[in-house]
Amino acid sequence: MTAFLKMHGLGNDFVVFDARGSHLALDQQSARALADRRFGVGCDQVIVIGAGRGDVDAVMRIYNADGGEVESCGNATRCVARLLMEETDRDRVVIDTPGAELVCIDAGGGNVTVDMGPARLEWTEIPLARAVDTSDFEIRAGDKSFRATAVNVGNPHCVLFDADAETVPVAEIGPRIETHEMFPSRTNVEFVTVKDRGHVRMRVWERGAGITSACGTGACAAAVAAYRRGFCDRKVEVTLDGGVLAIEWRESDGHVLMTGPATLAYRGDVDLGNYAA
Repeated sequence: MTAFLKMHGLGNDFVVFDARGSHLALDQQSARALADRRFGVGCDQVIVIGAGRGDVDAVMRIYNADGGEVESCGNATRCVARLLMEETDRDRVVIDTPGAELVCIDAGGGNVTVDMGPARLEWTEIPLARAVDTSDFEIRAGDKSFRATAVNVGNPHCVLFDADAETVPVAEIGPRIETHEMFPSRTNVEFVTVKDRGHVRMRVWERGAGITSACGTGACAAAVAAYRRGFCDRKVEVTLDGGVLAIEWRESDGHVLMTGPATLAYRGDVDLGNYAA
């Protein structure tokens, strides 16, 4: 049997394995089977913590519910940081992800601040299929046309500003834009309503996971996009289905700071042999 932790950040939930001391046999098929909410443990992402090196406290690998390995997950980073801080009794840890090395700070009250690094705004960095003004361009999904803003915060995002994010058909539009030809690596899709200059409401379709209650990198992308479009200031509260994240797009260096909770739901054991190919 292999031990795991079930954790979540505002309801965006994870099955977390600690592989720092032993080899963990996990591939795309087994990750997808573990994430299945009927026949597996059930989660949005499967997380594997690997041993650190040098100034890095741990390495984090991320598998979406469809089994695909991805570059970054803000909510999962907070969860892993919380574990490492409690383990080491430190208030600062560094986690290496495929998207970037992320510095995490204890923000008090069970919250963690993650420096997600600089927002990447060039069309080649996101990446997009062709050159456009990434702050404001047209994209079509079926018979609907949207004004979009594209941002990479360790992974690609397409932010759509809508008059009412509560009623927009996320399940219909999200997968069409996720797989749109404009996004050769596919994309996360954020549906955002601006409440005022310091507050937005966001719902999300995550690449490879579908509708989730929260997306940390998506909240970062929404805040950056709102500032680029002139809708908000650099510090924004982002209300998601699962709760609120505080985001700052720091002017001094262009880094995006995300602050929010990380929660342990329960500990368990699983026979990974049941999920092998």
